[in-house]
Amino acid sequence: MQEYLVIAVAGFIAGAVNSIAGGGTFFTFPALVWVGIPPIAANASSTLAVLPGYVSAALGFREDLHRIEPAQLARAALVALAGGLSGGLLLLVSPAQLFAAIVPFLLLAATLVFTFQDRILALIQRHDLHVAAFGIGGLAAVSVYGGYFNGGLGIILLALFSLWGMSDLATMNGLKNLLSAVISAISALAFIMAGLIHWPQVIVMALAAIAGGYAGARVSRKVSRQALRLAIALIGVSLSVIFFLRL
Repeated sequence: MQEYLVIAVAGFIAGAVNSIAGGGTFFTFPALVWVGIPPIAANASSTLAVLPGYVSAALGFREDLHRIEPAQLARAALVALAGGLSGGLLLLVSPAQLFAAIVPFLLLAATLVFTFQDRILALIQRHDLHVAAFGIGGLAAVSVYGGYFNGGLGIILLALFSLWGMSDLATMNGLKNLLSAVISAISALAFIMAGLIHWPQVIVMALAAIAGGYAGARVSRKVSRQALRLAIALIGVSLSVIFFLRL
């Protein structure tokens, strides 16, 4: 009972913070590890657990996605599909010891990107750092990362979109959630076929995340995004330290 309570609370918080500021993976992945699921299986299960939130968010931004040319949208989805599958397969062939060793670095990198996302986006815009919009290279690299480790994926995608020259936040968020859903879905499919998913925990966490996302949307205007992001950043740093000490 205690195990599922932890799973449900982590899922609820992840859904809520994803709807307000992002960073939900900082709660889902460590919670699954804490209840005894091995890191690779915990990462796979976390990826599937947050998928419904990406899908519902993408549907919520469907009108904004109409501003993107269908051909560009289709190409981006195909690149994300291929990259996400490649990242998922890469995780499947990674030795458990290797993945456990690099998890602290992945968590720390995701935390730093999450913490300094505004400065990163501002730096990109200030120096007019652009690459070809909807280019395959950058999106493929981010998609492989997302398929391998889902942490911080949305934030990294937003930075990539800024490099593409996009500036409309609603459109960027819609595309971010759509591509996150594609990457997570294809990698999760690989994880399911490999038998890595811990279904009871995933179902509880996913349902709690849906409830948390709804609650987060309801209170988003009353919550200080800066204070929430600072708290999540501190949690991310703390988790990184804990996982470093586990090495």
